Amino acid sequence: MTAPRTTPADRPQLGLRERKKIKTRRAIRAAAYALIEEQGYDATTIEQIADRAEVSPSTVFRYFPAKEDIVITDEWDPVMLEELRTRPSDESWADVMRHVMRTALDLSLAEEPEVTRLRMRLGVEVPAVRARMMESMAATGRLLRAGLAERSGLDPDSLELRVFTMSVLGGLLEVSHYWAETGHRDDIRDLVDRALDVLEHGLPTGKP
Repeated sequence: MTAPRTTPADRPQLGLRERKKIKTRRAIRAAAYALIEEQGYDATTIEQIADRAEVSPSTVFRYFPAKEDIVITDEWDPVMLEELRTRPSDESWADVMRHVMRTALDLSLAEEPEVTRLRMRLGVEVPAVRARMMESMAATGRLLRAGLAERSGLDPDSLELRVFTMSVLGGLLEVSHYWAETGHRDDIRDLVDRALDVLEHGLPTGKP
């Protein structure tokens, strides 16, 4: 049975203060990505980002502790959790994760395709960004574990859920690197399906 899906009208409306925070956060991200496209990651400073976003450097740091956090932060973790919670209870874990990841990717590519490509390219080219991406996987893993625990009845801190979620996220990180290294040649959603096939069935036999 599928849980009822909430619609924007069902959700509590954000107050003015929260809307301003979201607007500021998005302005900082947009400024950072524009500057990085223009002059490269290393040449882009927090001061330049603040000036372009029309905020103070201290405001930038209040929203993003480091420059790497501006690059890797997106809005899709809550979307994945909500989608996970709406899937049928008898659906296989592989099909659940395919749906969840495809939904997040579809939204990301529809709303900010160039940002998605740039973020993944920087994850390959800039060691500091790549390291921060790996660190942030822990937070995403905790979020997904909570949703999977609701479905399975397992303890969210159990070894089984820890291994499963980090295997999925590690695979997705490699997908993003592969996609960037190959010039975004393939449809990333198809690459995600291939990665989940490996996790579900193991390595293919013979030559591709």
